[in-house]
Amino acid sequence: MLDSSTLTLSCPNRPGIVAAVSTLLFEAGCNILDAQQFDDTESDRFFMRVVFNRLDGSQPHETIAESLQALGRRFGMEIKLNQAARRKRVMLMVSKFDHCLADLIYRWRIGELPMEITAVVSNHAREHIASTDLGALPFQHLPVTRQTKMEQEAEVWRLVQETQTDLVVLARYMQVLSDGLSAKLAGRCINIHHSFLPGFKGAKPYHQAHERGVKLIGATAHYVTSDLDEGPIIEQDVERISHRDTPDDLVRRGRDIERRVLARAVRLHIEDRVVLNGKKTVVFTD
Repeated sequence: MLDSSTLTLSCPNRPGIVAAVSTLLFEAGCNILDAQQFDDTESDRFFMRVVFNRLDGSQPHETIAESLQALGRRFGMEIKLNQAARRKRVMLMVSKFDHCLADLIYRWRIGELPMEITAVVSNHAREHIASTDLGALPFQHLPVTRQTKMEQEAEVWRLVQETQTDLVVLARYMQVLSDGLSAKLAGRCINIHHSFLPGFKGAKPYHQAHERGVKLIGATAHYVTSDLDEGPIIEQDVERISHRDTPDDLVRRGRDIERRVLARAVRLHIEDRVVLNGKKTVVFTD
């Protein structure tokens, strides 16, 4: 049994899609390990995720990929096919708050996040994240000012291309990406931010939440778009708090939520479990 691959697809809904995909994989000599599907009745689109193995004597991966593309043209499918042996290449971007960065690097080191880290990029010097052990990971200091923002983003984009980065993670990177860079990274740039009811924007959101006596704090991981903090949501979580919690308590508990929400979102993406559905996502959980 050879390495597994993951197929994700979306297309207008019509009869015969599941049968066509499973028949193609059967005739190619493959074994389906897991299959999930979703029919969005609002948009009348069909979504599917299939994990399969090539068996000894099966068709080559390239041949299967060509057959799937032909099937995709027949059904009007948007298709992605990734081999498990090829790990996603991920760039991590951070400012001064490095709790999410440290958590992702730890999970990567213990094998929980099977990815390759191409670079750690920050708009602050390395000493500002000295509490995080980067080891031998390449670090790039790309400072940002109002005058140099476009030059810095051009350098970020050059790094993405040069390192063949598949996914950019804004691990508390406190700079707003331009519309141009957001468009270039569409569907492959994840951001994490606090999310409250009601929402608090600007400086010290946890202090604002404390002043308003909120009872829930939370975090949202989403794909970056030109609409600030309004991209398709991948993962969210909340935690109940009380009047006894101080602003420092909220900040501490907020860091924990941000870490776990971002880690889950990154894992879902690198395992090809997220499919874009307009302004939303379809997330195939395990």
